[in-house]
Amino acid sequence: MVGPTRRPLIAVVGRLDASREDELPLRGDPAVARSACEQVGGELLRNGFDLLVFSSEPQYAEALFVAGYVAAASPGTPGRIVARPARHQEFVLNSPRNTAVELQVLQDTSVEWEVAYYRSVLSADAVVLVGGGRSTRIAGIVAISQGLPVLPLAAFGGGAEQVWVNLDRDRHGVGDDDIAMLGAAWTDDSAARMAGYLRREIDRRRQEREQELRAVTHRARAARVGLAVAAAALVGALATLALAGGPGPAGPKAIGLLLAGPLLAAVAGAVIRDSLAAGQRWGRAAVLGLGAGAVAVLLYVASQLLTVPDLLDRLDARRLLFFVVPVGFAAGFTFDLVYDRIRAGQDPVSGITPPAVAPDRPVP
Repeated sequence: MVGPTRRPLIAVVGRLDASREDELPLRGDPAVARSACEQVGGELLRNGFDLLVFSSEPQYAEALFVAGYVAAASPGTPGRIVARPARHQEFVLNSPRNTAVELQVLQDTSVEWEVAYYRSVLSADAVVLVGGGRSTRIAGIVAISQGLPVLPLAAFGGGAEQVWVNLDRDRHGVGDDDIAMLGAAWTDDSAARMAGYLRREIDRRRQEREQELRAVTHRARAARVGLAVAAAALVGALATLALAGGPGPAGPKAIGLLLAGPLLAAVAGAVIRDSLAAGQRWGRAAVLGLGAGAVAVLLYVASQLLTVPDLLDRLDARRLLFFVVPVGFAAGFTFDLVYDRIRAGQDPVSGITPPAVAPDRPVP
């Protein structure tokens, strides 16, 4: 990710060697294409970018970008070039000794250089492509698939033009005007406009990543808070078992504990269930669980009162809590099922539909 203290690193990929075009031919005037590479290299320097290149051999476009990059450098606007040549190649920077460009050569030691090459491309903050063949096209498509900003100089054909076509299909937020600009014929101000496009895309995608990171951090924090609430509610529900006294008349304390225990358990069950879901909203889940637990427990107690009418005259709250606390937790954990049963006119605990009450006498 591009940080506030690090300059964006731009990978340069492509070649303008017409002898190896494969089925992706180059277009336009070769002299204009070479000049365009140097112009873009200079604009990358002026926009505060570092360069990532892989070869200094003349058939590759990197040498042209490097030439323009170094020519635009000065003590007031320094630059940095990171070179990752294959282990059997040397990288030579043809520039004056007093240049303001720092060169960092990281020789690749991998036997399979192509794998290391594509991995290095993906380590950059953006990719510039010009000409080239299949490898250039593959590098661009892989960069697009990974959400990296891509700048294809489509006006000169080759693999870069195919990448522009793929970018038009898989925009990743790139607007119509920018797509048209990337595919337009080369003009005197094209290099500056393309460097500006690259800066906007890097900044936009950095902001998107920062927003995603903040969202992930917020969700993780909310999940921790939710689990803490669930743990506290569950401990509170279990504490009602210890606080409840023996059998006796149903006073405010006994009734309060009889209601608080299962309701706290319902909140704990709902929040724990919500923590297992993808989009966690533990506050909403707690309220829904509280409602489901209240209905389930009150109906359960009401059924006991119908069976034992004098239940409240000699209430054994502790014994009853051993039943209603699990009922509350189950109702909270399955609150959606409880509400579905209520809508269907069923008992939210057993799921049985009560029988219709027969009339006292036939309806005439």
